[in-house]
Amino acid sequence: MDITRIGPADWESFRAVRLASLSDAPAAFGSRYADWVDAPAERWQARLSQVPLTLLAHEATTVVGVASGQPDGEGWVELISMWVAPAARGTGVAGRLIGAVVEWAAGQDRNTYLMVRSDNTRARKSYERAGFVDTGIPQDWPADEAPEHRMELRT
Repeated sequence: MDITRIGPADWESFRAVRLASLSDAPAAFGSRYADWVDAPAERWQARLSQVPLTLLAHEATTVVGVASGQPDGEGWVELISMWVAPAARGTGVAGRLIGAVVEWAAGQDRNTYLMVRSDNTRARKSYERAGFVDTGIPQDWPADEAPEHRMELRT
């Protein structure tokens, strides 16, 4: 398996994996499939320009995972848009993607955090295996949204 960093020129590959992720696990993301399925190339390119790190995991010629890193405040990178294709789950893809984002953050002297839904047990276990600590649901979490846990890895 290979992990590659992509940018705006790779928008078509990103589009395919992002739509697959939104279709497979709609509750896991803040975005919705319907909001992106008809988006023009410029919107996809803008997303890849605005988020400084987006990684794709490839098994031969098939994209099997995606993860992004977004600096957030002083000393932190948020791991966002993490997804692994169902056929690749349990094969180490998640760990490799998580590790690559953490390494990128550490290279900037930043720690890594993420938000994950309380009911996403499999993802939470993957993050725990990578060394993330569950700090709980933020006190200011909106009451009308499904609860998400903040998980942190300090390097």
